[in-house]
Amino acid sequence: MEKYDLVIIGGGVTGFGAAMYAGRFEMKTLLLGDVMGGVIMTTNEVANYPGFKMITGTELAEKLREHALDYKVDMKEIKVDKVEKAKDGFIVTTRESKYFATSIILATGTEWKKLNVPGEKEFANKGVHYCALCDGAFYKNKVVAIIGGSDSAAKDALVLAEYASKVYMIYRGDKIHPEPVNLRRIEANSKIEVINKTNVVEIKGDRFVNKVILDKAHNGSKELALDATFIAIGHIPLSSLAKDIGMALDSKGEVIIDRHGFSNVEGAYAAGDVVNTDFKQAITGVAEGVTAAFNAYNYVSKKRLG
Repeated sequence: MEKYDLVIIGGGVTGFGAAMYAGRFEMKTLLLGDVMGGVIMTTNEVANYPGFKMITGTELAEKLREHALDYKVDMKEIKVDKVEKAKDGFIVTTRESKYFATSIILATGTEWKKLNVPGEKEFANKGVHYCALCDGAFYKNKVVAIIGGSDSAAKDALVLAEYASKVYMIYRGDKIHPEPVNLRRIEANSKIEVINKTNVVEIKGDRFVNKVILDKAHNGSKELALDATFIAIGHIPLSSLAKDIGMALDSKGEVIIDRHGFSNVEGAYAAGDVVNTDFKQAITGVAEGVTAAFNAYNYVSKKRLG
C-alpha cells in the first residue's frame, strides 16, 4: 500500500489549489477525483475570480490543475469508495487500490438538489436538466424554464436566453435574489420572464417534456407549455466520506470546520462547497484548500518530529 503525506479527495478547483500548495511544501501528495474540474466546469463565464476579468470555468479549472502539476503531485481520476481511520492516519480505498495517508483534505463539493416532483425522474435528459451550459444549446429557438431564484439560477437563465426564444424563471419566493449585476441583466433581457411566488408541482410530456404544472395560475392557466426545464434550486454536500470517519456535520450535512480548515478528527481537513461556510465561490474554495494544505503540512511535520 503506497503511503502519502496527504491525500486530497476531490478534483475541483478547491482540490487543485490544495494540491498546488501541498506540492510547494514538498509533501508527498495524491489527489483523487471522480470528475476532474468539478462543478465550475459547467460555468460559462467566470467574472469574479481575481486576476481574470473573464474566463470560462473549464479554462480556470485547467489552469489550476496545470499549476498543481508543476509540482510533484500525483493525480488520478477515480472515485474514492471508502475512507477509514487508521493508526497514525487514514486508509483511502478506490476500486483499484488502497492508499495510506497521514492527513487528508476532503474537497468533495456538492451535487445538484432535485425538485422531487412527478415527472422529474421520468424525463431526466428528456427535457429535465440541471446544467444550462451543458444542455442549453439543444433548445435553440425553443421555450424553456429555469426553476430557482439564486444568482446561479439567474446565470443559467442568461445562458439559456442565448439559445431559447423564451425563458421562464420560476421561483417560489417573493422575488429572485441574484447579484445586482445579474439582476440588471435579467431585467434587461426581453426573452426572460420571471414568475415569482410559484412552484412547479409536476413535469409532463410524451417522449419529451412539453409542459409543467404550476401550483397557481399564470396568465389564467396552471399549465405552462415549454420544451425543457432546468432545475437550479441548490446543491447537496457530498459528505458521506466525512461522516464515515466521524467528521462532524451540521444540519445541512456540511462538514464543520474552523477558519484553519480543521475538522473534529485529527489529521482530517475539509474545504470548498462541502464545508459549513456561508459564502461559496471558486475563490473562497481555493483559499480554503490552500489554508487546509498549509495546516496539513504543519500537522505532518510535527508527526515526523515525533
